[in-house]
Amino acid sequence: MQNYFLVFVGGGIGAAARYWLSGWVPAKIQSDLPVGTLTVNILGCFLIGFLMSAFEERFLAQPSMRVFLTIGILGGFTTFSTFSFETVALMRDGEVLFATANIVVSILTCIGGTAIGMYVGRLI
Repeated sequence: MQNYFLVFVGGGIGAAARYWLSGWVPAKIQSDLPVGTLTVNILGCFLIGFLMSAFEERFLAQPSMRVFLTIGILGGFTTFSTFSFETVALMRDGEVLFATANIVVSILTCIGGTAIGMYVGRLI
């Protein structure tokens, strides 16, 4: 039951952070791409790669801490469902080039963010 509570609380923190960042970034960077969601996904992928590598190779974190940080906070923070919706909406609106760019940029940078996060996590 404790893990459910940790996921619940962490998810709320992550969702609030996502809401803030996905609004803040577009206010700073004007683009036809959904840069707020893209930023959240890249950062979330980096953080999960970093944390999981650090937990596996450097720190013996309590299982409840892993649940709170990765499933809770990062689960609430990352927005692949939003990414999917926004991509389909771009296609629906006839913005096939932007939809394609969003897919390619998201996949490459998020996989890259995870790999870099894992590398940095191993350094600590």
